[in-house]
Amino acid sequence: MHYTFLVLSGGEIMIVFLVFLLLFGSSKIPELAKGLGKGLREFKKATDDIKREINDSSVGDITRDISESASGIRKNISEITTNITEEVNTSTEEVRKDVNEMSNNINT
Repeated sequence: MHYTFLVLSGGEIMIVFLVFLLLFGSSKIPELAKGLGKGLREFKKATDDIKREINDSSVGDITRDISESASGIRKNISEITTNITEEVNTSTEEVRKDVNEMSNNINT
């Protein structure tokens, strides 16, 4: 798809410039260009601020989500290790009791 109607040649640009000069006069053109430049600068600054804010909030959200997930994982690991330690201790005590009973039975 070609947009040939948007292409301006040198002569067409010259006509547009002359019409612009006739409408606004030579003293107003620098003021208009200055105002246009300031407007474009403010627009660019505003878009950069919005981009920065979006990136900062996204990074903050991701960091918070990762921290919450890591905290949950640490809690789960702690619970699992506590349960395993308790089971090992219980099993160890049962084995000691059985060994003591067996040794008592053998001795008597």
